[in-house]
Amino acid sequence: MRAFTKVTAKAVPFPRMNVDTDIIIPAKHLKTITRSGLGKHAFETVRYRADGSHIADNVFDAPKYAGSEILIAGRNFGCGSSREHAPWALADMGFRVVIAPGFADIFAGNCIKNGLLTVTLKQEEVDALVLAAEGGVAITVDLEDQTVTAGNAHYAFEFNPVHKKMLLEGLDEIGQTLAASPAIKSYEAKQAAKTPWLFGGNA
Repeated sequence: MRAFTKVTAKAVPFPRMNVDTDIIIPAKHLKTITRSGLGKHAFETVRYRADGSHIADNVFDAPKYAGSEILIAGRNFGCGSSREHAPWALADMGFRVVIAPGFADIFAGNCIKNGLLTVTLKQEEVDALVLAAEGGVAITVDLEDQTVTAGNAHYAFEFNPVHKKMLLEGLDEIGQTLAASPAIKSYEAKQAAKTPWLFGGNA
C-alpha cells in the first residue's frame, strides 16, 4: 500500500450530503475483483445522463479540477452498503484524500484499508475549503501534523493513531501482521516451551 505523509493538490468540491456508495460506484460495476478501472464508472449518475451522454459541466470532469487528489465532500459521505469498491473507485480516479464533516463508519474503515485518508472537519471549515477549491487554491493535507492548509487558513483534525501509523508506513492489515512477525515468533517460541504438546512436542 502506498504510504501517505503529505499531499498538496487541487481539490474537487462536491459538498452534497448523504452521498451513498451506490452513487460513488453503482452496483452494476461490482463484479470486478481488481482495483483498477473503476474510476471511469465512479459517480456515473453525476457524470452521465441516463442515455449515456456526458454531462459536460460536472465537477469531476471539469478541466479546472484535472489532476485533483483531494475530494471535498458533504456530511455522511459513503453511507449505504459496505462495498470496498467505493474507495477503490475513488483511488482509481486519483484521489488520495476525502475531506468531509462526517463519514459512514464502514466506508471510512474501508478507506484506511486501501490507503485513502478521510479527514473530518467542522462544517464551516469544509465550507471554506469548498470556496478555496472553487477559487483554484491548492490545499495541503499533512497527516503527520494532522493539519489541512488552504492559503492562510489552517485547520487541525483528529485521527486514530493506529490508522495514522498504518497510512504513514503504507501498511494494510496484512502488512501490519507481517511487520509484527518477530514478536509473533517470539511469543510462539515461549508458548512452545511452556506447552510443547500444543506444538507437536512431548508433554
